[in-house]
Amino acid sequence: MNPRLILDKNKLPKHIAFIVDGNRRWAEQNKLSSNQGHKQGAEVVIRVIEDCLQLGIPVLTFYIFSTENWKRKKTEVNFLMTFGLNFLKRKMDYFHSKGIKVRFIGRIHELDGNLKKAIDYAEETTKNNTKMVLNLAVNYGGRKEIVDAVNKILEKKDIKEVDEEIISKNLYTAGLPDPDLLIRTGGDSRISNYLLWQIAYAEIVIIPEFWPDLSKEKLYEAIAEYQIRQRRWGK
Repeated sequence: MNPRLILDKNKLPKHIAFIVDGNRRWAEQNKLSSNQGHKQGAEVVIRVIEDCLQLGIPVLTFYIFSTENWKRKKTEVNFLMTFGLNFLKRKMDYFHSKGIKVRFIGRIHELDGNLKKAIDYAEETTKNNTKMVLNLAVNYGGRKEIVDAVNKILEKKDIKEVDEEIISKNLYTAGLPDPDLLIRTGGDSRISNYLLWQIAYAEIVIIPEFWPDLSKEKLYEAIAEYQIRQRRWGK
């Protein structure tokens, strides 16, 4: 069955968040190094972006590297930082030519200087693009995001009382719609400290396949699952 036939273009999510889980398990399963798993996972990220561009989905967020991922082996972390820097440089022309506004969310100021410069360049170069907003969560933790938002609010002496709107305006994703669909690959049923505030009402779809095995058909099936669910918003 052609997966395109099962999607209602009038009921597409405005913001899809992805937990890209399973790169290392995929590599182990295929008798490859974890580095090769991460490389394949990065290529799938680009393909998913392309698929979502074709559908006209305006906002995507990918959980790339969490604050907890620093606990991994130093060699793996070093590879991810170096690979991430080179990958970003290689794909800049693609992002810009496709009209994608690239944004990084997380504690970016804590990253290596060269990576930080590349991130600043990517955001500045693509800031006026309007086809899609692409959020890449790097050195990201949901609890830390809320802490950072609260501290930003405390710096504003004119605010006397805090409400949900004020918190939302001080999150990393300020100005964007909250995700209405969260897709996690790899089979685990947890949110792993990801967008804790923003996914309060998101539909969650768990895909058993590892991220490098995510096909276009599986992506469309997840979106189709979102479309058939009844979103009551507490009614």
